[in-house]
Amino acid sequence: MQRNPDVDAWFAAKNHPMETAMQEVRTIILQADDRITETIKWSTPTFMFEGNIASFNPANKFVSLLFHTGAKIPGDFEGLEGDGETARVMRFADLQAVSDDRDNLEAVIKAWCDWKGS
Repeated sequence: MQRNPDVDAWFAAKNHPMETAMQEVRTIILQADDRITETIKWSTPTFMFEGNIASFNPANKFVSLLFHTGAKIPGDFEGLEGDGETARVMRFADLQAVSDDRDNLEAVIKAWCDWKGS
């Protein structure tokens, strides 16, 4: 798992109230597949492999993770919400919710990597 220093700097500068939960989401995503990278895009941490997977949409009261083309990821995933043609969202109320939904988040990330890597 490689952490990008630019993302570390983003967290340090933001001092976000949901930082602990966001950092846990970050760790889960980066550990899900070694091919995933991270950067700052659209002024927020963004995770990539063969395209943009997801970006934080930092809210102050929960963690919101925007899957840019989430509607196209093969499979059905608990917690991946939305009914538009393209984007999907996963939201986590707090660190406990991230822990409770770890398997679902990993499954979405692995499905993306399997889809894009094949």
